[in-house]
Amino acid sequence: MSALGTQYPLNIHAIRTSVPKVIPVSTNIGEKQFIWSTAAQAALGVALAGADIIKVGLAELEPDGAIKVMYRVVKNVKWWFNQKALIATFFADDDMRKFVDPVGEAPLIADEAGADGVLIDTFDKDKGRGILDYLSTADIVSFVDLCHKTGVEAWIAGSITKEQLPALWQTGVDVICVRGAACEKGKKRMGNVKEGIVTKLIETIP
Repeated sequence: MSALGTQYPLNIHAIRTSVPKVIPVSTNIGEKQFIWSTAAQAALGVALAGADIIKVGLAELEPDGAIKVMYRVVKNVKWWFNQKALIATFFADDDMRKFVDPVGEAPLIADEAGADGVLIDTFDKDKGRGILDYLSTADIVSFVDLCHKTGVEAWIAGSITKEQLPALWQTGVDVICVRGAACEKGKKRMGNVKEGIVTKLIETIP
C-alpha cells in the first residue's frame, strides 16, 4: 500500500455507505501529481465515490508547480462538491524537503491554492522513520502557527505512536492521522484496525 494508503473508488463507496453520515470519510489520490488535469479527475472521482476529505500528495513538485496542481484540483472539486475538504500533502523526508519546506512553505502553498488544510507526512515508510525523526515538536509548532495564520488546517502523520500523541496534541495541530497505531499488535500498517485500540487513541485527545 502506498504512503498515503490510496484506495479503490468502490472501496470508498462501500465505506461511505456503511459509516454514519456524521463521520467524514477521508481518502487521497496518491503521493505524486505531475499533471494537473489527471489529478483533478482523480480527486473528482473519489469525491463522487463518497470521500468527504481528499488528500492530494504533491511530492517532488517545486512550490510553483504544487500551487498550479493544487489550485486546479480545488477549483474542479469545489465546482461540483463545494463542501468537500481538500488537503495539500507534503512530506518531511530529507530527499523530499529539497522540493518544498513542509514547515515554512507548505502552508503558504496550500493557502494560495485555496486548499482547506495542509498535511505533513512521511514518504518512505520502509525506512522505519516517523515524523518526529524529521521534525521536532518546535518545528511542528511553527508549522501549526503558520497554517493558522494563513487560515488553513494543520495536519500531521507519519508512523505516529500512541505514546507520541499527547505531546503532538500540545503543538496545536488540528488533525493527527494514524494507521499502524490503530492496527492489531505486530501487524503494523497492514493489520486489522481494532476498536479497542482506536478507543485508547481517542482518549489522548485533550
